[in-house]
Amino acid sequence: MAENQRIVLAARPQGMPDESHLKLESAPMPEPADGQVLLRTIYLSLDPYMRGRMSAAKSYAQSVEVGSVMEGGTVCEVVESHSPDWQAGDLALAHTGWQAYAAVNPKGLKRLNPDDAPISTAVGVLGMPGFTAYVGMVEHGRPQKGETVVVSAASGAVGQVVGQLAQHWGCRAVGVAGGPDKCRFVTESMGFDACVDHRSPTFEQDLAAACPNGVDIYWENVGGKVQAAVLPLLNEFARIPVCGLIAHYNETGAPDGPDKLSGFMRHILTKRLTVRGFIQFDHADRRGEFFKTVAPLVKSGELKYRNDVVQGLENAVSAFQGLLTGKNFGKLLVQVGDDPTQ
Repeated sequence: MAENQRIVLAARPQGMPDESHLKLESAPMPEPADGQVLLRTIYLSLDPYMRGRMSAAKSYAQSVEVGSVMEGGTVCEVVESHSPDWQAGDLALAHTGWQAYAAVNPKGLKRLNPDDAPISTAVGVLGMPGFTAYVGMVEHGRPQKGETVVVSAASGAVGQVVGQLAQHWGCRAVGVAGGPDKCRFVTESMGFDACVDHRSPTFEQDLAAACPNGVDIYWENVGGKVQAAVLPLLNEFARIPVCGLIAHYNETGAPDGPDKLSGFMRHILTKRLTVRGFIQFDHADRRGEFFKTVAPLVKSGELKYRNDVVQGLENAVSAFQGLLTGKNFGKLLVQVGDDPTQ
């Protein structure tokens, strides 16, 4: 009997997750029931939010249960259909998690046409990361022509889109990334106006020099020392869309050092800042607007993107560890199976 490779949450991690928490195992091949389809995973999306799903702590979404397949967005091919609306060979955006095959009700699937865009973009620039960038800027960044936008994790899946959209709307885009290679990628490939290396011993001075007119929008992906360096540069009435805090996801206790909350609150008060946390699905009603705006920019080449593709489900855990430590360049994907469009 054919088997299905999958990665399950075997235990809840304290700190960095590893193979003892995310266990690769073989299971019987799922069999689709009447009305269902059997999907073969082509691409699995790896995203920072997944770290939170491994925890039992209360959050904006339900935790993955121990023993269950780790969740995640996927691009799949239909290999067997018991639904009149789908046939073998159809391509779909799904949410089948860290596994090679899944039998699902097709109601939640989105049909993909490779003639419109490469199918990998459905979990990248034209998927959740791209939509997060768009809706976070439109709803909470509220960019105005001539403003300065600082983007942390600028070489990542969300950050690379935020900066390019900021420029599209007439802003100056300053990225923050780890290492000279990533900074060159952000400026030379993604076209940001500047990028500052947060690993540099002169990071704070470099960031200030890159933002001579202060900062009007700070896109928060990271927290930590990047946030600390940006705060003094914020202009009055600046906006901070809080998308992620990846520097803190593996923390197991309170951070070392003095409590800086009162200083942060003082900045909010005296500069009249707007700090807004958001989750992309809060704005699902704007997905049509997002596609109408961003898809043509991708197709024309004005909005660029980069995928970082890791081969094989067996390498998903190490790839995810790399994501949490900033090793990826662009949108991180695991190619689980052959891509029939290539």
